[in-house]
Amino acid sequence: MSASIEPIKKPIASELDRFEREFRQSMKTAVPLLDTIMTYIVRRKGKQVRPIFVLYSAQLFGEINDRTYRGASLVELLHTATLVHDDVVDDSFQRRGFFSINALWKNKIAVLVGDYLLSRGLLLSVQNKDFDMLEILSDSVREMSEGELLQLERARNMSATEEVYFEIIRKKTASLISSCCHIGAISTTQDPETLKAMARFGEYIGLAFQIRDDLFDFGDNKSGKPAGLDIKEKKLTLPIIYALQQAPKSEGKAIKKLIRSKKSDAEKISGVLQFVEQFGGMEYARKKMNELRSEAFDILRHLKTNPSASQHLEALVNFVIDRNS
Repeated sequence: MSASIEPIKKPIASELDRFEREFRQSMKTAVPLLDTIMTYIVRRKGKQVRPIFVLYSAQLFGEINDRTYRGASLVELLHTATLVHDDVVDDSFQRRGFFSINALWKNKIAVLVGDYLLSRGLLLSVQNKDFDMLEILSDSVREMSEGELLQLERARNMSATEEVYFEIIRKKTASLISSCCHIGAISTTQDPETLKAMARFGEYIGLAFQIRDDLFDFGDNKSGKPAGLDIKEKKLTLPIIYALQQAPKSEGKAIKKLIRSKKSDAEKISGVLQFVEQFGGMEYARKKMNELRSEAFDILRHLKTNPSASQHLEALVNFVIDRNS
């Protein structure tokens, strides 16, 4: 496992530099307040996992080109827009260890900034006639919204089954990773079967990525995500769903009652962690996560790809799934 993403970035360091320049250019504005906020967003960039997925997916089938860079910028613009809006929805004042836009400039400005980023992504595609990429990503944004709303609905009555859970995370998280791989590939190949396979590859990785994220909630991490956050928000994630399936009905009812109760967060988290551990929820979630990774790698190995790019893409996948933060 790579403790850092830097060795994975190294083979495409110059391509990432060019992507960053084009991404900054795509956010340019003559409005001083907006320009200050755009500069702040660029400075606090994360690991750039999604643009790297786009670049390596393109390299599997040909040379990274202008369309690849526009695809990576489109992904990052729309992804950043959804994060800015998410922080408003979640009333969150921190993102990746920095103050969120709404913490510094309040909700009204944050919502408008999210809208601006969204419009820049749309214009970038329309002006360059990248309608295929725009369709892929617009579909992903629709699915992300549906996934979030489905999760909110299920959290209210705590009725998520494993099937519903996978539907939620397929829409909420996997659809965007799927789009990254699909958009990267479509910039260097037009083969319909290959494109379908790359979209499916990305979806499996996205599902595994979200399970990894859910495991963080049970203390299986060194991330900034506080343990028990999903429990506080009454989200039924895979470890809890599986434990509820395995436990006697009476114990399952008691845990649901505990989650709904007005008891202290510490008491709730401790009770749920113990319950999930007792009934094998963590172990089961890790098993499903690794199965999905294997299925994704099978898809990759059946495609005719550039071996070097394929190797780098596998390293990226292992990084995002084995990460501790």
